[in-house]
Amino acid sequence: MAEGRRGGGAGGAPGFGGPGGPHRPRYRLIRRLAGGGMALLLLGAATGGLVVWTKYEQLVADLPTVDGLRTYQPPVMSRLYSGDDRVMAELAAERRIFVPYSAIPDRVKNAFIATEDQKFYTHGGVDPFAILRAGLTDLTMHKGHRPLGASTITQQVARVMLLGTNAVSLQRKAKEALLAIRIEQTLSKEKILEIYLNEIYLGAGAYGIGAAAQTYFNKPLDQLDDAEAAFLGGLPRSPTNYNPYRYPDAARARRNWVLQRMAEVHDITPEAARIAQQEPLMPQAFTRPGPVPGSEWFAEEVRRQLIDRYGVDTTMQGGLSVHTSFDPHLQQIATAAVRDGLAAYDRDHGGWRGPLGQLSGIGAGRTAPEASQWMPGLAAAAHPAGMLDSWRLGVILSPATGEVGWAEGRGGAASPRTGRLLARDMAWMRRWRLPHAGDLVLIEPQAEGGTVALRQIPKVEGALVTLDVRTGRVLAMVGGWSFNVSQFNRATQALRQPGSSFKPFVYLTAMEQGISPSQKFDDSPVSYGAWHPNNFEKDFWGPTTLHDALRESRNLVTIRLAAHIGMKSVAAMAANLHLVDTMPHVLPAALGAVETTVLREAGAYATIAAGGRLVTPTLIDDVQDRDGRILWRPEGIGLQPAAPAPVPATVTAGAPAASAAVPAVLLPGLPAAPADGPVVTDTRPQVASPASAFQITTMMRDVIKRGTGVQAGAGIDRPIAGKTGTSQDFNDAWFAGFSPDIVTIVWVGFDAPQTLGKNETGAAIAGPIWNRVMKAVLADRPRLDFPVPEGVTLARYDTGMGVTVDAFKPDQVPGISSDLYANVTGALTAADTGAENMPDSESDMAASPAVTGAPGVAPAGPPGQPAAPAAPAPAGGDIGMGGLY
Repeated sequence: MAEGRRGGGAGGAPGFGGPGGPHRPRYRLIRRLAGGGMALLLLGAATGGLVVWTKYEQLVADLPTVDGLRTYQPPVMSRLYSGDDRVMAELAAERRIFVPYSAIPDRVKNAFIATEDQKFYTHGGVDPFAILRAGLTDLTMHKGHRPLGASTITQQVARVMLLGTNAVSLQRKAKEALLAIRIEQTLSKEKILEIYLNEIYLGAGAYGIGAAAQTYFNKPLDQLDDAEAAFLGGLPRSPTNYNPYRYPDAARARRNWVLQRMAEVHDITPEAARIAQQEPLMPQAFTRPGPVPGSEWFAEEVRRQLIDRYGVDTTMQGGLSVHTSFDPHLQQIATAAVRDGLAAYDRDHGGWRGPLGQLSGIGAGRTAPEASQWMPGLAAAAHPAGMLDSWRLGVILSPATGEVGWAEGRGGAASPRTGRLLARDMAWMRRWRLPHAGDLVLIEPQAEGGTVALRQIPKVEGALVTLDVRTGRVLAMVGGWSFNVSQFNRATQALRQPGSSFKPFVYLTAMEQGISPSQKFDDSPVSYGAWHPNNFEKDFWGPTTLHDALRESRNLVTIRLAAHIGMKSVAAMAANLHLVDTMPHVLPAALGAVETTVLREAGAYATIAAGGRLVTPTLIDDVQDRDGRILWRPEGIGLQPAAPAPVPATVTAGAPAASAAVPAVLLPGLPAAPADGPVVTDTRPQVASPASAFQITTMMRDVIKRGTGVQAGAGIDRPIAGKTGTSQDFNDAWFAGFSPDIVTIVWVGFDAPQTLGKNETGAAIAGPIWNRVMKAVLADRPRLDFPVPEGVTLARYDTGMGVTVDAFKPDQVPGISSDLYANVTGALTAADTGAENMPDSESDMAASPAVTGAPGVAPAGPPGQPAAPAAPAPAGGDIGMGGLY
């Protein structure tokens, strides 16, 4: 039996399977391979997981935070409003109108969701099935086809708001998906949709659905119908390719597809979808508001002030509501007055400067050629900058008869027109150079007779500011001939010499020192070193009252007055009025040899008209943020609850001494509020006494009534006051004047200072412009008189040059000139007057005899006495740096 057991074992593998030996495992190789494969798989998985984790950590480390979306405030355009609360202009880097979720109509929401993300309300930020579907579709598409997108609305918000890139890459898509998941965990679906619909770009410069509704249909969002909402819902895929103006068929097809999708997801009924699909796609052209015609200078100055105060980002994207003092009607009047005045000067002094160009192939016969010969060339010709809206670019068809052709209308709708130049224009043209057939000229069609007027863009420039005396609110501003030619604002940015329009501030300083309007100073030759000032008329009146001297703009009296009161006092007054920041303490400055702007001079004159209370010109009434909170409003005038007694104003650091301890008072000229209601208060500093300001106003009334400003006051039967201004060499022409409630300042000159022409004064050039504007302003306002301050007496007396009326303080005797030099000895020298600082290039305004007598300084005699005979001053000499007339 033992052998049998051993023999049985001999039939198998030795040592295996036998009852007494070890057992060999079956499928050993297979199990080894399987084990090795599993190890490799685990190692690969671990390695892959590590790589994925590392890559995930890198992506997460670079991801922006989503917390900022909690307080999402999109960039929104700022709006400027005119004084009548109409939109005057818009300031925007991106045109966007923010619409909160609660104000977005359901049809608009549904249109976008049906098109862009049908599962928006159910997914957690990404849609895996959409990604899989897009991937399979992209694999089966031919090469070069645009990949099918699968981004949810949340992913699009992540890309637009947080990533800021449209680069096609797996890394960007991964970041987008991760951010979308985070956004869904952070924000509600309503907030996500609100951000999306307000941020998305929809073409034609419109960002967000509010701006798009206005841009394409010129209506607010809540007035859109299903078809219009569907059109907007189809734009995100490609705003350019579905532009209804360029590709109307594609835009209509896209809109109808969106309507079909809305019906499939039961947002609208199939019947409503069919009806909407039958509607024609008729976009309404939208013209972006502003700037209101003529408001460009005003709006640009407001924009500059906002940027200075808040920076570019807040100004252009902060959604500010800026209420301004702009008066559109008055601005049109002011713009037309300035342009007509400049054109009239240019016509009288510049002559016709020739054609703008030449069209070939136009015959020179008496018979005008057919329109087909000249219309194509005229349509292709460029229009010059500065051309007014009422002008046309025309072509001379017959120089003999003056027939001109032009195109009426724009583009393909333009039609040919012909007319004849006015006879006076033909004569004016031929006086300077002969016209030729084919000459391109600027014309203005006339209302009757089939005639046209010849026009040209002037080289001379001008500026104007009109503001309210009581508040300083700027109502109109003209910065030059055309904003399109130059955006340089000559009303606020050009520093020019005011000439004799500065003299009232010298006289105001004198009134503040107690000098009477009837005080006489000597109008006789005087010299200070090498400076020999003179009057404009080159004559001398002897002892002259300040009233007559200001009325007729006598330089020599002004110089002696400034020497008496001291240029330091004059400079302090000018600085307190904010006319200048600083000015030299030299006598030529008393004649206006300083630099200021039209806007600053308007504020200074308004201060006189307001009884000496400082008026600071303002263009902005208030600035509100996007939530309606007041960010800024001008200081000085405001409302406060009624109180038993006014609270003294707080004087800020750095305020002039004259402004100290200024009480809050009721603003003059405004009705008093009820006892239990708010009162209007004025805490602006009093820089001159009401009595002194009224004395100057009374004197300047006579300037217009029978002095140098007669031309400016022609035809105005209201109380007005003003002063002419002409600078050295007739470089600057001014007229500055006011009524009890309105100030207007006009300046005319060249950008590069040059003479306007001999005897071209402010009265002749600027005065008529001022007259036209003030007539229009006062026509719609009640008649007001300048209020007489308490204690001031109006008296009529004879100045020696006629009977006049002046205002006198309690300690002054009307008509009396005291001896101001009773205890004064010596004479002013060149060192006292600053004459040594005058440039040598100052030339004589008119030929005069050579200087005779001993060199040096002629003594300035006291008032009422001629200059010392021992050293006679020349009869001629320099008019002086500054004012002429």
